[in-house]
Formats: sequence, structure tokens, C-alpha cells
Amino acid sequence: MNIVADENIPYVSEVFSELGTVRTLPGRGMTAADLRDADVLLVRSVTPVSEALLAGSPVRFVGTATIGFDHVDTGYLQEKGIAFATASGSNANSVAEYITAALLVLSQRYEMDLSGMTLGVVGYGNVGTKVTRYGESVLGMRVLVNDPPLQRRGAPLALVDLDEVLTTSDIVTLHVPLTKSGPDATYHLIDTDSLATMRDGAILLNSSRGAVGATGAINGALAAGKLRAAVLDVWENEPAIDIDLLRQVALGTPHIAGYSFDGKVAGTQMLFDAVCRHERITDKFVNWTDLVPPAADRRIEYAPTGDDQKDLLAILRHIYDIKSDDAGLREALDLPAEQRGPHFDRLRKQYPVRREAWNYEVHLASEAPGLQARLEALRFGLAGV
Repeated sequence: MNIVADENIPYVSEVFSELGTVRTLPGRGMTAADLRDADVLLVRSVTPVSEALLAGSPVRFVGTATIGFDHVDTGYLQEKGIAFATASGSNANSVAEYITAALLVLSQRYEMDLSGMTLGVVGYGNVGTKVTRYGESVLGMRVLVNDPPLQRRGAPLALVDLDEVLTTSDIVTLHVPLTKSGPDATYHLIDTDSLATMRDGAILLNSSRGAVGATGAINGALAAGKLRAAVLDVWENEPAIDIDLLRQVALGTPHIAGYSFDGKVAGTQMLFDAVCRHERITDKFVNWTDLVPPAADRRIEYAPTGDDQKDLLAILRHIYDIKSDDAGLREALDLPAEQRGPHFDRLRKQYPVRREAWNYEVHLASEAPGLQARLEALRFGLAGV
């Protein structure tokens, strides 16, 4: 079996060499010529997979190590009988931790008590579910959820219309796939009209896909003060992002919300299992526990101050500092236009190892029941309390 894979999929060579010959390439630079002898193609979100890439190739399986698949022409794959798999849910916790970190940073910057605010979650899939859980149990927020497909199916949870989310929420966060047609199309879901219905001074976060939000509309809402702030991890026309919008957002990052090391490894594991199922391989086993090293400096010592919100942010910074990612992307502001796209891609390719909270153990110097409950909800280990 000949396997072509994005070089940024962790352990892809070590794991998939059990199944065949593995060739790794930069995801954005893959061409049809690279697939002349490929049976399996494994990508991330930067590789457009369509007839232009696959025509004439022997590829019989395509897998994306991401939860989104708007970069894949699934209709073409189905027409040609090419199997397809995603890593649905693999990085959901990573994104939820990113959103939590972003909200805590904003709470300090704008002196907001998150526990007295309403969070609107648009999209209740793997990511939206975890964001909702952390919004309620970690941040103490009131959460409103919008998901039209779930609502039509009569899901046993309280769902509200998008208008209610936009008009009622202090903060709105987007967790939907990018779709351009059908009753639930999300392309430019957040546009001038929808922004006009939001509360004055509301905050917008987007970590789904850039084109879910209209660049010009968000730019205008920030410039006019309609939006108090925006946090964007995804951008239209990546990697050639709108530099004016970057100047205006409170936090801007290079499409890395789901880039925890644990989330990436989970994606690799899901694709390995999917290929084995498709090829009916039952005699291959990967010991993921031995393969993936433990987190460095996993013990966190902390003395609570009595301000749970402030303390939680301080502890989260031990494992992830979103402001560092923001600073890295803002270096693009000082670069010539032709260097900004490569800079965006370089930040993604060279992204440092970031581990999720469940890898760490927090040792609190004193009792802090409220903080302990929030840390446990984030899945930190606790000791010494």
C-alpha cells in the first residue's frame, strides 16, 4: 500500500509504515503528480482534495486529520467510489480550551465578570458541546445554543433560534461547518445584517471556518464600535488574511485553536483505524500510550488569590498562552504583503507542542473549593488539596 500524507500529521510515518510505504509532503503543495502511485491520501485542512488533485490516480481512500471537510469534494469522492474519513471530534477539547482561554483573557482586559454574562454557542456538534459544557461548568455563564439541524430532529435539549442568540448574548462563539447551500448554509452567516441584530458592545469569536463570518462586515462592526471585541482563529482567504481585520481584533491566531498535540494525535489514531477498517486489516496494533510522551513539567504549583477567574487564567497560562499566538500572528503587520501568507503557514507548521489540561496535575497551596471545581471541570488533575 502506497500512502501519501501531510507531513504535519503527527506520527504518520511511524504508524502508517505498519500498513505500507509512507511518503510525507507539505500539505499546501501537494499536486496530482504526487499521487500517481498512491493508494491512500491523508491530509489536513490546507490541501484542497478534488478532481484536479485525484484524477488519474489510483487513490482509493482519502482521510482528513481534521474535523472539518469543506476542503474535500465529497461528491467527487462518492462518484468515483473513493472511501472518505474525517477525524470528527479529535480536536474538540483543544478548541474548547482555546475558547476558555480567550474568554478569560478578555475578562481581564475588559474587566468583565463572565459568570454574569450570556454566551451564545452557534453549532452544537463535538466542539460546541464541549464549549457549552465549559461555559457553564468552568466559567459559570448562562449558555444559549443554536443548531437548526438538531432542532428539526427534535433533539432533547433546549435550543433557540439564531436571532435569539444574536439579540440576547453578550458573547457569541461560532462552531459550525462551512456550507454554501441548503437550508442551513453557513457561508457569511455573520454578515452586516446579523451583526446589526447583536447587542451593542457584544463580543464575537470564530474558530470554525473563516468564511462563516464576512470580513468586511466584521471590520465595519469593530470600527463602528458595534462589536466591543472579536477573537478570530480562522480567516477568509487563508493564508492571505485581511491585515486591517487583524489590526482590529482583540485576539488573532493562525487557525490553531484545534492544534493541541493531543488533538492531532487523536486525529492520526482515527485515520489509522479508518484505513484498517476500509482495508479489512485486523492484525495491526499501535501502542499509543508508549508512542506519545507525557507532558513536560506536568506538575503545576499554584497559590490561589481568591479570585477564581483570575486564578483559572493564571493556571491555564502554564499550559497555553493564547496571547503568545496572538503576538506571533501580529508580526505579519510589519511584513511586506507577499510575506504575510508564508508567515501564517510557518506559524502553523512550526507550532509548538501544546498539551491539553488532562495531562497536568495542579497542586494548590490552600483550599479553594470554587477554583477546584472549575479545574476539575476542565479535567485538570488535582493534588494536595
